[in-house]
Amino acid sequence: MDVLKNRYIYLWLSLTLAVISIFMLLFGKLNLAIDMTWGINLEYSYENSISIDKIREELEKEKDLLLLNNQKVINNIGVYSITWEKAFSIVAWFDSTIDESVLNWLKTEFKNKTFEVLKTMDSTIVETKYTNIWKSFGDYIRKTAILTLWLAIIWIAIYVAYAFSWVAGWISTFSFAIITLITLFHDVIIAAWLYIIVGYFYKDFQIDTFFITALLTILGYSINDTVVIFDRIRDNLRKFAWKPGKEWKDLYEIINLSISETLRRSFYTSLTLLLVLITIFFFGPESLSGFILTMLFWVTVGTYSSIFNASPLLYQMNKDKKLTIYKKIVINPEDKIVV
Repeated sequence: MDVLKNRYIYLWLSLTLAVISIFMLLFGKLNLAIDMTWGINLEYSYENSISIDKIREELEKEKDLLLLNNQKVINNIGVYSITWEKAFSIVAWFDSTIDESVLNWLKTEFKNKTFEVLKTMDSTIVETKYTNIWKSFGDYIRKTAILTLWLAIIWIAIYVAYAFSWVAGWISTFSFAIITLITLFHDVIIAAWLYIIVGYFYKDFQIDTFFITALLTILGYSINDTVVIFDRIRDNLRKFAWKPGKEWKDLYEIINLSISETLRRSFYTSLTLLLVLITIFFFGPESLSGFILTMLFWVTVGTYSSIFNASPLLYQMNKDKKLTIYKKIVINPEDKIVV
């Protein structure tokens, strides 16, 4: 299988998707959860039958009535039924530019008005939970998430640089680390972008702490296929890079051979994981659906990246270098060492 033949097509495709993803992440409208936007979550139980659509309709009216300086303070309201229970939750996203003390007062006002409206619809409704995300906590979650993602990427790259040190002469150890940084960043932002696109059409898929957890999980697993292919390249370099005659292979042949030898393993591993994730997505807990969907996107993007990005990048960075194998220095114990 000659993957390197069309390497420019694969790399340009990945670069295009990465640029689009970065643009959308920086300038697109994100479907943020309350833990990212300092909102509130209200949960209620009931005994009689209720209409979620009717509740949503009434709360939209209340949203338009709650004003500060003649401006609306609530950006969006979501009403969700809780599966297998006679209960539902209400999520409200507030304007983040409002002062925190005033914002907390507005949240309390909305909570009280909401309960009054619900009581007129069904007297058996009882408030069971109230969650208020403070602005300072929301800022902390955002900053910590970004810092954690970058630290994870950097430490993984450092580990790869160490693990693949002394592979072959003239192939820089840091080329493995740089490629790891590029592919990990590529996998994370494209998986995030695909999730955000789904969030435009299905508001239940929000950017929340589960989403951040999914991205961190991606970092842990995404490197797996790449390391397997790199390891096979290292073994084949040791086998063929220094042999004379017909058995000698150049870097182009060695990388293509290594991809071919690991392709079936990568495909079956990814397929098995996909089947498990799809099963959990449709039959597992609804609260984990966003996490699982992000993982589904990653399996697709990460498998493509390991095969069609990492190895071609390794070739591009080292194609003009002469291959030699590092030899261990053998010390003769009989040699006299003068200090």
